[in-house]
Amino acid sequence: MHLLFDLDGTLTDSKLGIVASMRHALRAVSVEAPPDDDLARLIGPPTYDAFAQLLGTMDRPTLERAVQAYRDRYATVGMFESRVYPGVADGLETLRAAGLGLCVVTSKPHVYARRIIEHFGLRGFFREVYGSELSGLGGDKGVLIAQVLLAEGALAHETWMIGDRSHDVVGAKKNGLRAAGVLWGYGTRDELVDAGADVLYASMPELVRSFTSRPA
Repeated sequence: MHLLFDLDGTLTDSKLGIVASMRHALRAVSVEAPPDDDLARLIGPPTYDAFAQLLGTMDRPTLERAVQAYRDRYATVGMFESRVYPGVADGLETLRAAGLGLCVVTSKPHVYARRIIEHFGLRGFFREVYGSELSGLGGDKGVLIAQVLLAEGALAHETWMIGDRSHDVVGAKKNGLRAAGVLWGYGTRDELVDAGADVLYASMPELVRSFTSRPA
């Protein structure tokens, strides 16, 4: 069985660094930032989509300026202003020892995702870390999952997508995968249920118990 893990809100609590970097970007384009909780709701979807919503525009040059300002801060400071959720490292070790194939699949650019996974000592648990390009290519979770299945030689009926937001679930369903929603991240129970999650988990130990006793 293959388990594809989202990053932000699933493996790491990255709210502090992402929200601070969003505020930095909005100041750079002279836009007043909304409250932190409103910014946190945009954690998970592709960066360009988040700023299109924040700025109320699809104008590419405007989005490029905001995204570049965001990345200027995030790449040097923000990505490390996070923490691994309780139980995640131990849980990943148990899942790997049980013979499950683990990958990270995130809309975040892979150049950042790989540094984060390595920084927090999680790289050894995963076969590979997959993410988008800095251009935004591959940011759509459905497209990215399709690429991962091909690269890993994984069958859809033997693969689960695990994440905290609706786009994780929707991306999984587009590819015929089952989807597990986690309730410790930035999405809500209603969001995950409405998107079609097959199962919800309240903690990493609960998830681990389920998958180590679950038939493929």
